[in-house]
Amino acid sequence: MRTRLFKIISSVVLTVMLLVCTSCVSRPPAVKPGSAYVFTSFHDADQKFLRFLYSFDGYHWTNVPGTFLEANVGTSKQFRDPSIVRGPDGTFRLVWTAGWHGDQGFGYASSKDLIHWSEQKFVPVMTNEPTTVNVWAPELFYDGQGKQFIILWASTIPGRFPDKLEKHDNNHRLYFTTTRDFETFTPAKLFFEPGFSVIDGFVLRDGKKFVLLNKDNSRPDLNLRVAFAKSPLGPWENVSEPFTQKFTEGPCALKVRDDWLIYFDAYREKIYGAVKTRDFKTFTDVTKEVSVPPGHKHGTAIEVPREILENLLTANAH
Repeated sequence: MRTRLFKIISSVVLTVMLLVCTSCVSRPPAVKPGSAYVFTSFHDADQKFLRFLYSFDGYHWTNVPGTFLEANVGTSKQFRDPSIVRGPDGTFRLVWTAGWHGDQGFGYASSKDLIHWSEQKFVPVMTNEPTTVNVWAPELFYDGQGKQFIILWASTIPGRFPDKLEKHDNNHRLYFTTTRDFETFTPAKLFFEPGFSVIDGFVLRDGKKFVLLNKDNSRPDLNLRVAFAKSPLGPWENVSEPFTQKFTEGPCALKVRDDWLIYFDAYREKIYGAVKTRDFKTFTDVTKEVSVPPGHKHGTAIEVPREILENLLTANAH
Protein backbone atom coordinates (compact mmCIF):
# COMPACT_ATOMS: atom_id res chain seq x y z
CA MET A 1 0.00 0.00 0.00
CA ARG A 2 2.78 2.41 0.95
CA THR A 3 4.74 1.64 -2.24
CA ARG A 4 1.62 2.22 -4.34
CA LEU A 5 1.06 5.55 -2.60
CA PHE A 6 4.65 6.60 -3.29
CA LYS A 7 4.17 5.70 -6.95
CA ILE A 8 1.03 7.83 -7.16
CA ILE A 9 2.78 10.76 -5.45
CA SER A 10 5.80 10.33 -7.72
CA SER A 11 3.62 10.36 -10.83
CA VAL A 12 1.88 13.54 -9.66
CA VAL A 13 5.23 15.21 -8.91
CA LEU A 14 6.56 14.32 -12.36
CA THR A 15 3.40 15.68 -13.99
CA VAL A 16 3.72 18.94 -12.07
CA MET A 17 7.38 19.22 -13.09
CA LEU A 18 6.44 18.75 -16.73
CA LEU A 19 3.71 21.40 -16.45
CA VAL A 20 6.17 23.82 -14.84
CA CYS A 21 8.67 23.17 -17.62
CA THR A 22 5.96 23.67 -20.25
CA SER A 23 5.13 27.09 -18.80
CA CYS A 24 8.81 28.05 -18.90
CA VAL A 25 9.42 29.89 -22.17
CA SER A 26 13.21 29.68 -21.93
CA ARG A 27 13.47 25.90 -21.51
CA PRO A 28 10.31 23.86 -22.31
CA PRO A 29 10.45 20.06 -22.12
CA ALA A 30 12.46 18.53 -24.94
CA VAL A 31 11.72 14.89 -24.23
CA LYS A 32 8.85 13.18 -26.04
CA PRO A 33 5.55 12.80 -24.13
CA GLY A 34 5.66 9.65 -22.02
CA SER A 35 9.46 9.69 -21.84
CA ALA A 36 12.25 11.08 -19.68
CA TYR A 37 16.02 11.43 -19.80
CA VAL A 38 18.11 9.35 -17.40
CA PHE A 39 21.84 9.78 -16.75
CA THR A 40 23.97 7.02 -15.21
CA SER A 41 26.36 8.19 -12.53
CA PHE A 42 28.88 7.27 -9.87
CA HIS A 43 30.50 9.25 -7.06
CA ASP A 44 34.22 9.55 -6.39
CA ALA A 45 33.54 9.30 -2.66
CA ASP A 46 32.66 5.60 -2.78
CA GLN A 47 33.19 4.27 -6.35
CA LYS A 48 31.00 1.28 -5.53
CA PHE A 49 27.45 2.15 -6.59
CA LEU A 50 25.34 2.87 -9.66
CA ARG A 51 23.37 6.09 -9.35
CA PHE A 52 20.99 7.96 -11.65
CA LEU A 53 19.99 11.51 -12.52
CA TYR A 54 16.90 12.50 -14.50
CA SER A 55 15.72 15.41 -16.64
CA PHE A 56 12.92 16.45 -18.99
CA ASP A 57 14.81 19.11 -20.94
CA GLY A 58 18.38 17.77 -21.04
CA TYR A 59 19.68 20.87 -19.25
CA HIS A 60 18.42 20.58 -15.68
CA TRP A 61 19.26 17.32 -13.92
CA THR A 62 18.05 15.99 -10.56
CA ASN A 63 19.30 13.10 -8.43
CA VAL A 64 17.26 9.90 -8.30
CA PRO A 65 17.35 8.97 -4.59
CA GLY A 66 19.41 5.99 -3.53
CA THR A 67 21.74 3.54 -5.26
CA PHE A 68 20.86 0.67 -7.59
CA LEU A 69 23.82 -1.64 -8.02
CA GLU A 70 26.84 -2.39 -5.84
CA ALA A 71 29.83 -3.66 -7.79
CA ASN A 72 31.15 -7.08 -6.82
CA VAL A 73 33.41 -8.08 -9.73
CA GLY A 74 37.05 -7.34 -10.47
CA THR A 75 39.99 -7.46 -8.12
CA SER A 76 39.04 -4.21 -6.39
CA LYS A 77 35.26 -4.45 -6.95
CA GLN A 78 35.34 -0.90 -8.23
CA PHE A 79 32.48 0.91 -9.99
CA ARG A 80 33.31 3.81 -12.31
CA ASP A 81 32.25 5.19 -15.70
CA PRO A 82 28.88 3.40 -16.10
CA SER A 83 27.78 3.23 -19.74
CA ILE A 84 24.27 2.10 -20.59
CA VAL A 85 22.30 1.32 -23.73
CA ARG A 86 18.85 -0.17 -24.31
CA GLY A 87 18.87 -2.96 -26.87
CA PRO A 88 16.09 -3.73 -29.38
CA ASP A 89 14.60 -6.28 -26.94
CA GLY A 90 14.09 -3.57 -24.32
CA THR A 91 16.85 -4.83 -22.04
CA PHE A 92 19.24 -2.29 -20.54
CA ARG A 93 22.90 -3.30 -20.81
CA LEU A 94 25.43 -1.75 -18.44
CA VAL A 95 29.24 -1.85 -18.47
CA TRP A 96 31.68 -0.14 -16.12
CA THR A 97 35.33 0.23 -15.11
CA ALA A 98 35.95 -2.56 -12.59
CA GLY A 99 39.50 -1.68 -11.56
CA TRP A 100 42.07 1.09 -11.88
CA HIS A 101 45.13 -1.05 -12.69
CA GLY A 102 45.64 -4.79 -13.04
CA ASP A 103 42.20 -5.83 -14.30
CA GLN A 104 42.14 -6.71 -18.00
CA GLY A 105 38.37 -6.55 -18.38
CA PHE A 106 35.23 -4.67 -17.33
CA GLY A 107 32.04 -5.25 -15.34
CA TYR A 108 28.71 -6.09 -16.97
CA ALA A 109 25.07 -6.49 -15.86
CA SER A 110 21.63 -6.20 -17.45
CA SER A 111 18.18 -5.10 -16.35
CA LYS A 112 14.64 -4.69 -17.66
CA ASP A 113 13.73 -1.86 -15.32
CA LEU A 114 17.03 -0.33 -14.01
CA ILE A 115 16.10 -1.55 -10.52
CA HIS A 116 16.51 -5.32 -10.62
CA TRP A 117 19.83 -6.43 -12.09
CA SER A 118 21.24 -9.67 -13.40
CA GLU A 119 24.20 -11.40 -11.81
CA GLN A 120 27.29 -9.31 -12.49
CA LYS A 121 29.99 -10.61 -14.80
CA PHE A 122 33.61 -9.72 -15.31
CA VAL A 123 34.40 -9.70 -19.04
CA PRO A 124 38.16 -10.32 -19.58
CA VAL A 125 38.64 -8.65 -22.95
CA MET A 126 42.41 -7.99 -22.95
CA THR A 127 43.81 -11.35 -21.85
CA ASN A 128 45.18 -11.80 -25.38
CA GLU A 129 47.54 -8.91 -24.53
CA PRO A 130 49.09 -10.09 -21.23
CA THR A 131 51.05 -6.87 -20.58
CA THR A 132 47.90 -4.72 -20.68
CA VAL A 133 47.93 -2.31 -17.73
CA ASN A 134 44.24 -1.43 -17.52
CA VAL A 135 40.79 -1.39 -19.09
CA TRP A 136 39.17 2.03 -18.58
CA ALA A 137 35.75 3.52 -19.31
CA PRO A 138 34.08 0.82 -21.44
CA GLU A 139 31.42 2.43 -23.64
CA LEU A 140 28.45 0.75 -25.33
CA PHE A 141 27.01 1.40 -28.77
CA TYR A 142 24.29 -0.64 -30.47
CA ASP A 143 24.99 -1.17 -34.16
CA GLY A 144 21.53 -1.62 -35.67
CA GLN A 145 22.78 -2.50 -39.12
CA GLY A 146 25.17 -5.14 -37.83
CA LYS A 147 22.71 -6.20 -35.10
CA GLN A 148 25.50 -6.24 -32.54
CA PHE A 149 26.75 -4.33 -29.53
CA ILE A 150 30.10 -2.57 -29.84
CA ILE A 151 32.06 -2.02 -26.65
CA LEU A 152 35.11 0.27 -26.75
CA TRP A 153 37.53 1.19 -23.97
CA ALA A 154 40.99 2.60 -23.29
CA SER A 155 44.01 0.41 -22.50
CA THR A 156 47.75 0.87 -22.20
CA ILE A 157 50.01 -1.83 -23.67
CA PRO A 158 53.51 -0.62 -22.71
CA GLY A 159 55.80 -0.20 -25.71
CA ARG A 160 53.06 -0.62 -28.32
CA PHE A 161 53.17 3.06 -29.32
CA PRO A 162 55.80 5.82 -28.89
CA ASP A 163 55.51 7.26 -25.39
CA LYS A 164 56.39 10.86 -26.28
CA LEU A 165 55.54 12.80 -23.09
CA GLU A 166 53.47 9.99 -21.60
CA LYS A 167 54.52 7.60 -18.87
CA HIS A 168 55.35 4.12 -20.17
CA ASP A 169 52.35 2.65 -18.32
CA ASN A 170 49.96 5.51 -19.16
CA ASN A 171 49.95 5.70 -22.97
CA HIS A 172 46.44 4.71 -24.02
CA ARG A 173 44.68 3.77 -27.21
CA LEU A 174 41.05 2.75 -27.77
CA TYR A 175 40.23 -0.93 -28.32
CA PHE A 176 36.93 -2.74 -28.97
CA THR A 177 35.01 -5.98 -28.98
CA THR A 178 31.56 -6.90 -30.34
CA THR A 179 28.85 -9.20 -29.03
CA ARG A 180 25.27 -10.14 -29.82
CA ASP A 181 24.40 -11.83 -26.54
CA PHE A 182 26.99 -10.77 -23.92
CA GLU A 183 28.00 -14.42 -23.66
CA THR A 184 30.55 -14.55 -26.47
CA PHE A 185 32.80 -11.67 -27.51
CA THR A 186 35.05 -11.14 -30.52
CA PRO A 187 38.79 -10.80 -29.81
CA ALA A 188 39.83 -7.29 -28.83
CA LYS A 189 41.18 -5.13 -31.66
CA LEU A 190 42.50 -1.61 -32.01
CA PHE A 191 39.63 0.87 -32.44
CA PHE A 192 41.29 4.30 -32.67
CA GLU A 193 44.92 5.33 -33.01
CA PRO A 194 45.11 9.12 -33.45
CA GLY A 195 48.84 9.40 -32.80
CA PHE A 196 48.40 10.52 -29.20
CA SER A 197 47.26 8.96 -25.93
CA VAL A 198 43.47 8.74 -26.02
CA ILE A 199 40.77 7.64 -23.54
CA ASP A 200 37.01 7.99 -22.95
CA GLY A 201 35.60 7.13 -26.39
CA PHE A 202 31.88 7.64 -27.07
CA VAL A 203 30.24 6.72 -30.41
CA LEU A 204 27.04 8.29 -31.76
CA ARG A 205 25.20 8.28 -35.06
CA ASP A 206 24.30 11.62 -36.64
CA GLY A 207 22.37 11.02 -39.85
CA LYS A 208 24.56 8.98 -42.16
CA LYS A 209 27.80 9.67 -40.33
CA PHE A 210 29.22 8.35 -37.09
CA VAL A 211 31.01 10.56 -34.59
CA LEU A 212 33.60 9.52 -32.01
CA LEU A 213 33.93 11.76 -28.96
CA ASN A 214 37.26 11.20 -27.25
CA LYS A 215 39.69 12.67 -24.76
CA ASP A 216 43.15 13.62 -25.95
CA ASN A 217 44.94 12.34 -22.87
CA SER A 218 48.38 13.58 -23.89
CA ARG A 219 50.14 15.78 -21.34
CA PRO A 220 49.95 19.06 -23.30
CA ASP A 221 46.22 18.82 -23.99
CA LEU A 222 43.91 16.76 -21.72
CA ASN A 223 40.79 17.94 -23.55
CA LEU A 224 38.08 16.68 -25.92
CA ARG A 225 38.06 16.13 -29.67
CA VAL A 226 35.84 14.44 -32.27
CA ALA A 227 36.58 12.15 -35.23
CA PHE A 228 34.31 10.90 -38.02
CA ALA A 229 33.57 7.69 -39.92
CA LYS A 230 31.04 6.06 -42.24
CA SER A 231 30.84 3.00 -39.99
CA PRO A 232 30.61 2.69 -36.19
CA LEU A 233 33.80 0.62 -36.38
CA GLY A 234 35.72 3.26 -38.31
CA PRO A 235 38.15 3.94 -39.81
CA TRP A 236 38.07 7.23 -37.88
CA GLU A 237 39.28 10.29 -39.76
CA ASN A 238 39.40 14.10 -39.64
CA VAL A 239 40.28 14.37 -35.96
CA SER A 240 39.20 17.83 -34.82
CA GLU A 241 40.97 20.46 -32.84
CA PRO A 242 39.99 20.47 -29.12
CA PHE A 243 36.53 21.86 -28.41
CA THR A 244 36.84 22.05 -24.62
CA GLN A 245 39.33 23.57 -22.22
CA LYS A 246 42.10 21.58 -20.55
CA PHE A 247 41.26 19.11 -17.76
CA THR A 248 38.02 17.79 -19.25
CA GLU A 249 37.04 14.15 -19.80
CA GLY A 250 34.24 11.58 -19.77
CA PRO A 251 32.16 12.90 -22.70
CA CYS A 252 28.72 11.63 -23.67
CA ALA A 253 26.10 13.08 -25.98
CA LEU A 254 22.30 13.37 -26.05
CA LYS A 255 20.15 14.64 -28.93
CA VAL A 256 17.88 17.39 -27.61
CA ARG A 257 15.61 18.73 -30.35
CA ASP A 258 17.94 19.88 -33.15
CA ASP A 259 21.04 20.09 -30.97
CA TRP A 260 23.49 17.54 -29.72
CA LEU A 261 24.40 18.25 -26.11
CA ILE A 262 27.86 16.96 -25.21
CA TYR A 263 28.31 16.65 -21.46
CA PHE A 264 31.74 16.32 -19.87
CA ASP A 265 33.47 16.25 -16.51
CA ALA A 266 35.55 19.37 -15.88
CA TYR A 267 37.44 17.56 -13.17
CA ARG A 268 39.73 20.34 -11.97
CA GLU A 269 36.76 22.68 -11.54
CA LYS A 270 34.72 19.81 -10.03
CA ILE A 271 31.70 20.60 -12.20
CA TYR A 272 29.90 19.03 -15.13
CA GLY A 273 30.11 21.11 -18.29
CA ALA A 274 28.39 20.96 -21.67
CA VAL A 275 28.59 22.24 -25.22
CA LYS A 276 25.96 22.10 -27.95
CA THR A 277 26.46 21.53 -31.64
CA ARG A 278 24.53 20.67 -34.79
CA ASP A 279 27.42 19.77 -37.07
CA PHE A 280 30.29 18.74 -34.72
CA LYS A 281 32.35 21.51 -36.24
CA THR A 282 31.01 24.51 -34.33
CA PHE A 283 30.52 24.16 -30.58
CA THR A 284 28.79 26.54 -28.16
CA ASP A 285 29.59 26.34 -24.46
CA VAL A 286 26.32 25.98 -22.51
CA THR A 287 27.83 25.06 -19.15
CA LYS A 288 26.13 28.02 -17.45
CA GLU A 289 22.76 26.82 -18.78
CA VAL A 290 23.22 23.29 -17.45
CA SER A 291 22.65 22.26 -13.83
CA VAL A 292 24.03 18.91 -12.64
CA PRO A 293 24.02 17.84 -8.97
CA PRO A 294 27.42 17.97 -7.22
CA GLY A 295 29.38 14.74 -7.17
CA HIS A 296 28.10 13.41 -10.51
CA LYS A 297 30.82 11.67 -12.50
CA HIS A 298 31.34 10.09 -15.94
CA GLY A 299 28.17 8.37 -17.18
CA THR A 300 25.75 8.09 -20.11
CA ALA A 301 22.49 9.96 -20.82
CA ILE A 302 19.63 8.10 -22.55
CA GLU A 303 15.90 8.46 -23.13
CA VAL A 304 13.62 6.01 -21.31
CA PRO A 305 9.86 5.46 -20.93
CA ARG A 306 8.45 7.67 -18.20
CA GLU A 307 7.23 4.58 -16.31
CA ILE A 308 10.86 3.49 -15.90
CA LEU A 309 11.65 6.80 -14.19
CA GLU A 310 8.53 6.69 -12.01
CA ASN A 311 9.53 3.27 -10.73
CA LEU A 312 13.12 4.40 -10.15
CA LEU A 313 11.94 7.32 -8.03
CA THR A 314 9.91 5.03 -5.77
CA ALA A 315 12.34 2.09 -5.66
CA ASN A 316 14.11 3.29 -2.50
CA ALA A 317 11.04 4.70 -0.78
CA HIS A 318 10.53 3.40 2.77
